[in-house]
Amino acid sequence: MHVEDESVIESNAEAEAPEGSVEVEEGAEAESEADAEVGARLILKRNNVETDVVFAVNSPAIVGRFDPSVGPIDIDLGTIPEGSYVSRKHAKISEENGVWRIQDLGSSNGTFVLRDDFEKVDEAEIQDGSEVAFGNARFVFRTV
Repeated sequence: MHVEDESVIESNAEAEAPEGSVEVEEGAEAESEADAEVGARLILKRNNVETDVVFAVNSPAIVGRFDPSVGPIDIDLGTIPEGSYVSRKHAKISEENGVWRIQDLGSSNGTFVLRDDFEKVDEAEIQDGSEVAFGNARFVFRTV
């Protein structure tokens, strides 16, 4: 983890990774039983650098912020500071026949995919290494 990331995510050495994320040691191999079940991952980016905050993606997955009035979601970004710009049901990530797609679910701040620049999308194909953003929360999408 980079020092600038540490100050944002953790207020002290005992702080834990956001709920629903998997913190991976830098340079460590991510091999475990849980990894075998995960279809893909979203790796949080800050200051244009990948962090150690990783969210598992199992198709289909709803990305958003938990709210009791809306019900459960699969990937809760309300646990990270950037989550304040993420809608309760922001986007859906799904895989069919080996093709991954991202779909905006009518979010307030948009779903974006990096091409030449970030482009706001209603629906788009994504692949390993694609950069995506939900509001201002930026991620690298990785297939396992």
